Amino acid sequence: MTLSDVAELTLLSWDTVKTITKTHLAKDYGKPLLKGVRYLGIDEIHLGKKRHFYTIVIDLEDGRILWAKPGRGMAALRGFWRRLRLAKARIRAVATDMSAAYWSAVLEHLPDAALVFDKFHVIKLMNERLDDLRREMVREAEGPLKLQIKGTRFLLLRNPKNLTGDQIPKLDQALQLNEPLLLGWYLKEELRELWNQTTRRQMAAFLKNWCDKAGQTGIGQMLKMAKTLRTHASGILAYANHPITTGKLEGINNKIKTLTKRSYGFHDENFFILRLLSLHHSRYKLVG
Repeated sequence: MTLSDVAELTLLSWDTVKTITKTHLAKDYGKPLLKGVRYLGIDEIHLGKKRHFYTIVIDLEDGRILWAKPGRGMAALRGFWRRLRLAKARIRAVATDMSAAYWSAVLEHLPDAALVFDKFHVIKLMNERLDDLRREMVREAEGPLKLQIKGTRFLLLRNPKNLTGDQIPKLDQALQLNEPLLLGWYLKEELRELWNQTTRRQMAAFLKNWCDKAGQTGIGQMLKMAKTLRTHASGILAYANHPITTGKLEGINNKIKTLTKRSYGFHDENFFILRLLSLHHSRYKLVG
């Protein structure tokens, strides 16, 4: 129930209900237990124009939010590392995106932990490169071809398994008419197989082969993607030993959006953070 619902039901003021709730949250969730944590996921979420970005750290094994602070990058994690040291947590691996601000902080404060670049962020980056190529092709194309390529963004970026029967022919037609786009699409789909390799050696060989093929296309966006993958190869290949991702953060992100919509925003920053820290125990149901 919302605070307003509880206030109406109990005949208490809204401020009283909030104070009781905040006191309870601070006691039970204000200092999340870190001692037994082994795997961390770090990512940023966007909470709209007013709140902008929050940096979230979760326990990848049980889904708890361990840290939530406004901002993004290294500064938003200040204070978290000290709590980890005091808890004597033995972190084995950390999953994050390829943002230098996050991974440089992990290397500095957790030198013994494996740094794993999240595969979903890698695939997202590849999709962005393919979309850049599509836009370039649209600018260069003329007549009917321009219209065919212009309407393929959704088809190009979506997993082929999720395309409907009438969408597949449209995608095939656009790809057959544009060789650079066809090569980029095949590379995008092939890259998904990187994380299906069974050993680090196989992953390394697959990645090298993929980058070589991307280089041979001569397509600027594919060359750029290959360079990025080579630069971050160590963190990408770490998945072979620690198959972790920040995927759980997507579900948490949806919960946070539900929380903010139900509450019409939070004016008390500390209260909002406490609600985030308790989110793994939250269950939303229709009441009334």
